[in-house]
Amino acid sequence: MIDRDRLAGLLSRERAAFAERNPRSAAEYAKAGHLFGRVPMTWMNKKAAGFPLYLDSAVGAVVTDVDGHEYTDFCLGDTAAMAGHAPEQTAEAVQRRFASGACAMLPTPDAAWVGAELTRRFGVTEWSFALTATDANRWVIRLLRAITGRPRILFNSYCYHGSVDESLIVLEDGRPRNREGNVGAPVDVTVTSRVAEYNDLAGLERELAHGDVAAVVMEPALTNIGIVLPEPGYLDGVRELTRRYDTFLVNDETHTFSAGPGGATKAWNLTPDVVTIGKAIGGGIPAAAYGLSAEVAARINTMKELDLVDMGGVGGTLAGNALSIAATRATLEHVLTDAAFERMTALAERFAAGVQAVIAAHDLPWSVSRLGARAEYRFASPAPRTGTESAAKADPDLEDYLHVYLANRGILLTPFHNMALMSPATTEAQVDHHRTVFARAVEELYRA
Repeated sequence: MIDRDRLAGLLSRERAAFAERNPRSAAEYAKAGHLFGRVPMTWMNKKAAGFPLYLDSAVGAVVTDVDGHEYTDFCLGDTAAMAGHAPEQTAEAVQRRFASGACAMLPTPDAAWVGAELTRRFGVTEWSFALTATDANRWVIRLLRAITGRPRILFNSYCYHGSVDESLIVLEDGRPRNREGNVGAPVDVTVTSRVAEYNDLAGLERELAHGDVAAVVMEPALTNIGIVLPEPGYLDGVRELTRRYDTFLVNDETHTFSAGPGGATKAWNLTPDVVTIGKAIGGGIPAAAYGLSAEVAARINTMKELDLVDMGGVGGTLAGNALSIAATRATLEHVLTDAAFERMTALAERFAAGVQAVIAAHDLPWSVSRLGARAEYRFASPAPRTGTESAAKADPDLEDYLHVYLANRGILLTPFHNMALMSPATTEAQVDHHRTVFARAVEELYRA
């Protein structure tokens, strides 16, 4: 058991130290009165220490803030910088492309190369582009509703697919409802969506049996509620059920891309009808994509009543722009290579082993989950098997304490949970430094 008074005292101490060591970041936050929430995007207010750090520069796996402090960055832009910050080959490609025009509304040869490479990695054969995985998911949902004529989309409880309206559905006491905090939902989410717990095939079949589900949109492993890994046979069962009920299967690989060069789809030999992916493929430049199987593409192409060129709602002026495509090609060709993933995965194994050793030394009821190049410590043992279980095991004060403690000693984790991601630029020394600091944080918390 945690001494909550001790935890509160340590958190207060660490927040005070954070404020003292970061006066320039505090001043920038205080004067940002014309920004909604004082930040460029409101999620930047997920700040364990009371105000966010302000960026000066970021290179490789190191971030420097405006107060001059350097940090080992295990957050990596919540996957957007999985290639590392400012990877040399991507930066060079972006500079060349921008100097020659970025947004001409004309295709470039790079796009065909990227489509072929994504096919090699993920298996599905026909690709189109977006700027965010949220939009890739939205556009895929529209296409699959058009094909099937079915109105509903099925998601896992506490999944994460960006701000897709249909995805903000959870189970509470076995009943579907809007996810808490959902902002301005156009309709009650239960009108557009169905929901089943991850790792629950019986629950999935009950929902599919209604016959109104166009697609199951899922991460092969849940990530944004803490990593929740599939139980043996679960993903095969999902594929069998979706086929039995004539429902399309969409793998959102935006975060599970960490599983390997072709994400969990390739690493686990999955056969979805559609793949969506964002963030990491652009190496820091906004980029996303969705890939269709040949069967799905053929069915769409027979529907001549669909306007896929002008006002059909499955594109945007900047989608597939020359700059994003150039960045994606450079990142996939030169940075997030097969060899890079081998090294990143080995680093994540080292990270997880170090955390597990600290947990074992203190006999804590915690656990570590790993997904390829990504690892996360959980305040539960065994690790949760569903999104709802995972949400119930959250401990905001404990999470904030660890995040501020680490930040005060030069380490950044993903602010939404205790997740660490390895990049091609991450080093063993950085991983080992995390273990040392994490061990000190735990020792102080549980000191008699």
